[in-house]
Amino acid sequence: MKLPLAALVAIAWIAAAPTAPAQAPDNGVVRVKSAYSMDESIARVKADIAAKGIVYFGEIDQSALAARHGIRLRRSTLLEFGNPALGTQFVTGNPDAGLDWPVRLLITQDDSGQVWAVHNDFGWIARRHAITDRDVPFATATRVIGSITSSLQAPR
Repeated sequence: MKLPLAALVAIAWIAAAPTAPAQAPDNGVVRVKSAYSMDESIARVKADIAAKGIVYFGEIDQSALAARHGIRLRRSTLLEFGNPALGTQFVTGNPDAGLDWPVRLLITQDDSGQVWAVHNDFGWIARRHAITDRDVPFATATRVIGSITSSLQAPR
């Protein structure tokens, strides 16, 4: 079977592209593998947020909450942070977008012990709330979360 030139170019482009974080295309969830333990991952993210001057709102230790009620839950901590000057631009685009702000980053550990940083894709958030006139702020938010989660990558 002979493929058209455009298909060959597309295949080559995809093969050469850098590996992106795992993302399910239909639910907007982005998962970034951490090279560090749960505690170190949380500490690294919090330090990076502080270094960038981003407002840190707090964290919810979901596994500790579950344990108080006799429920076993693998390690799971939700971090909330954001830049109000950036995030409120989405809420002014559609007040319902307040459901997705501030930014939430879930640091979780799977059954094999692998730690993951999980967040909503900002393009998905824009589509979810039908915000079509804020491309630059959404691109900025995407760059910032990418930079924050890059603190979880092993040094090269």
